[in-house]
Amino acid sequence: MDIKFETGEGIFSVRVRALIINDGKLLAMHDEYAPYYYLVGGKVEVNETTEEAVLREVCEELEIEAEIVRPVFFAQNFYTDDVNGKRYHEIVLYYLLDVSKTELLSRGDKFVIHEGKHTLTFEWLNIDGLEDKYLYPNFIKTEVKNLPKQLKFIVEHE
Repeated sequence: MDIKFETGEGIFSVRVRALIINDGKLLAMHDEYAPYYYLVGGKVEVNETTEEAVLREVCEELEIEAEIVRPVFFAQNFYTDDVNGKRYHEIVLYYLLDVSKTELLSRGDKFVIHEGKHTLTFEWLNIDGLEDKYLYPNFIKTEVKNLPKQLKFIVEHE
């Protein structure tokens, strides 16, 4: 069961996201419903650590066994979704991951994976050009250029 609930005020969830970086590029994705890019990850389940959740989500979405380097951002994201118009309040932990022991880097600059009924499109985006990309959350566009050495707390209202 995901840590998520919905009220008349909006949707609250606890999530994880993976920062997968290689050669000046950030791996981002979108699906058939979202016109914007977002990072690999998803909801944390009840009785699951955030570390377990990020590794599970990466395994489900990318079909690889990655390794956690370290947590990088602890964020509170407040936004209205561009697709469904609903208000969201998310607590998200962003982890830097190492994928060097996997075959992920051999898949090319853009690739597709089918996860159940969903079509997931992944793309390596140049970090230097993220400001021009339709990517959420917005803070990633600048913060990923100089990752903090210690966990950084962020509150973002989009």
